[in-house]
Amino acid sequence: MIVNEVYKSYPGYQDKEDDHTAIKLGDLRKTRLTLKQINKLRKMNDVRSFETAQKVKKIQNQYGNAGNTPAL
Repeated sequence: MIVNEVYKSYPGYQDKEDDHTAIKLGDLRKTRLTLKQINKLRKMNDVRSFETAQKVKKIQNQYGNAGNTPAL
């Protein structure tokens, strides 16, 4: 989990109706993902990849070639 996900609420995932109960020792069945949960995971992945692309662009602009600077 990314720290921003704790403090920010992105639309499409992190709904208040989500159930965050822990699995107990007696729970023998495997939990199944619903289509809603799969869609939320896809949206979270899209947001993360967009944020990563923005960070890469920012770093490339910061450390990239200046272009017209004279050589020393």
